[in-house]
Amino acid sequence: MLVLSRQRDESIIIGDNVQITVVDIRGDKVRLGIDAPPDITVHRKEVFDAIQRENRKAAGIATEDLADVPSPKRGLRPRPAE
Repeated sequence: MLVLSRQRDESIIIGDNVQITVVDIRGDKVRLGIDAPPDITVHRKEVFDAIQRENRKAAGIATEDLADVPSPKRGLRPRPAE
């Protein structure tokens, strides 16, 4: 894990197009501003974990079951919608 120190109004850049800025610091809380393209989803970790749990539950599979799923073969394309 990379650990960086930043002060208020300082930023870090991830890749070419994600900027994270320290907006405010109050006590033990840090407010971050995230500037990312619309095609990149940004979630708090606890929200992301909840989404993943719900998706696995909805699919009716356990994480361990995924290890046995073969990779798709090359050249296969999804059927066009009717």
